[in-house]
Amino acid sequence: MIGTFVNAGTILAGSVAGSLIKKGLKEKYQNILYDAMGLAATGLGLHAVVKNLSDSTYPVLFIISLSLGGIIGTAIDIDSRFQKLVQRYSKTNLGQGLSTAILLFCIGTLSILGPIESALNHNNTYLFTNATLDLVTSLVLASSYGIGIAISALILFVWQGSIYLLAHQVSPFLTPEFMTEISIVGGFLILASGLSILKIKTFQTLNLLPALLVPVVWFLILNIRL
Repeated sequence: MIGTFVNAGTILAGSVAGSLIKKGLKEKYQNILYDAMGLAATGLGLHAVVKNLSDSTYPVLFIISLSLGGIIGTAIDIDSRFQKLVQRYSKTNLGQGLSTAILLFCIGTLSILGPIESALNHNNTYLFTNATLDLVTSLVLASSYGIGIAISALILFVWQGSIYLLAHQVSPFLTPEFMTEISIVGGFLILASGLSILKIKTFQTLNLLPALLVPVVWFLILNIRL
């Protein structure tokens, strides 16, 4: 699991460096970093959607996923519970930053396929590449939201560690078709985070998080039928 340790470590390093930068920045510079992070998340989300939508085998699945996931997430009220938990330990809007960080770090091809490639083939190339990207992203996020972004390193470690340990069981399931549908839904969630940061439209992004489970259930049903 060396690749996952490195990936989590770079997020910690980026978070520490970013929080130190934040302390020396005037408010106007912090504001421009918020804008930069919002634009970056919006662009990444749009890219994921546009890149994968034309390859979708089930072109309405993302609509069903977002709708059902949003209803389930709102019923559970994931976003409000998470925000209240974070606000106990931070007076800033860390919750928004953390939700964006979790999506950017965990919902992506490199972060999902990386642990599998590491476990099955002892190849950490995907994870090392992901670690480099996450280092920069965590630095920018922490320079906007503070050291609390480091919490996402633990979440990523649990996420990738679980995939690593279950690699033999989950690898046959991660077909190109499945990855395409997950990437589309994940792209929309990252886009929603970006628009929220830019204050164009406020989304309770975490309430949409169960949308990622709908493609999982759909492909499980398909496999059972086959």
